[in-house]
Parts: sequence; structure tokens; C-alpha cells
Amino acid sequence: MFRKATLIVAALSTSVALPAFAGSPEPVVVEPAITPAAPVVAVGPDWTGFYAGAQLGYADVDTNVANVDGDDMIGGLTAGYDWDLGKYVVGVGADYDFADVGLSPTNSLDSIWRLKMRSGVKIGDGLLYLSGGYAHVDTSGFGDEGGKFYGAGYEHMMTENISVGGEVLHHEFDNVGATANDVDATTYQVRATFRF
Repeated sequence: MFRKATLIVAALSTSVALPAFAGSPEPVVVEPAITPAAPVVAVGPDWTGFYAGAQLGYADVDTNVANVDGDDMIGGLTAGYDWDLGKYVVGVGADYDFADVGLSPTNSLDSIWRLKMRSGVKIGDGLLYLSGGYAHVDTSGFGDEGGKFYGAGYEHMMTENISVGGEVLHHEFDNVGATANDVDATTYQVRATFRF
């Protein structure tokens, strides 16, 4: 009897001691792994590539000759290439505008073409930019001459391939033609372009 009781006590003490050797009978709490948040990437259109389009607007022309100035509609073609640098965009382009801005009975501004550079910052689906470069004016009466221009604009991507925008440019032409007159022109234009 004593021996039977000893065996029962030994069996019970062994069954109680076994979990202590195996580890805690309570489940192990696993700490959740902390993963770093993914960086926020600005979502917006990619401006890299060629574009071509048309523009239409208004030109205000002044000269250093008394009573020789005028304003009228102006419009033409634009083309260029942009590089998307992430938050910023830079580009080069060329414009040609047809015009018939009467300055006096014998003088008019007939056309302006430009070789331009632009640099801007992306705002959502839009681009706010500064522009400048070389411009050439052709007039009836004064002749033709090269000069400079500078200005600013905004362009908005409507679809993956179509953008619309507006631009204000100030042009300065000194010593135009044989009469050496100064011609200043400010243009206000809207445009639509197809991006390839």
C-alpha cells in the first residue's frame, strides 16, 4: 500500500514537473513587428517628351516713336521638349506667331518667332513656370530685328497627352531696321498642346 501510494505521488509530481522543463504553460505573446512607413511619392503626370500645339491671344505693341503703337490679335504654333526632374520641369521650345498689329498707317507688326527655355515647378497636374530667350520681330515700315523676351505661364495636363495653358511674355527689340526704332511687345496667349 505504501509502495502504491509512493508510485502515485511520484507519477503526479512528474506530470506536474514536466511543463516546467518544457517551458511556461502560458502561450507566448509575440510583439508585432514595426515596419517603417513607405515614403510618400508625389503622384502627377510625367512631363518628359515632345509637344506641339497652337496658341491664340492678344499683343500690345509700343514704340519710341510718337503715336506709333497698337494692339490686336496674335496667334500661331508652338513646339518643344520638356524634361521632368521630379518636382521640377525644364524645357526648350520654339514659337511662331502670325500678326497684323497696326501701329500707324504705314507701320505694322507682322510676326514674332521665339527660341525659348523654361523652368517650372509642378503643382498637382499643373506646371507653373518662367520662360525667356531670343525673339525676332518682323514689321512693315520699320524692318526686322532680333531681341529678347521673358515672362511666365501656367500649363495644366488635361489628359495623358493633352495640356492647356496660358502665358504672358514681354519682348524688347532695340534699333529695329534702318530707322533704329525700339519696339516693345507684350503678348497674352492661351494654348493647347499634344504631348507625344
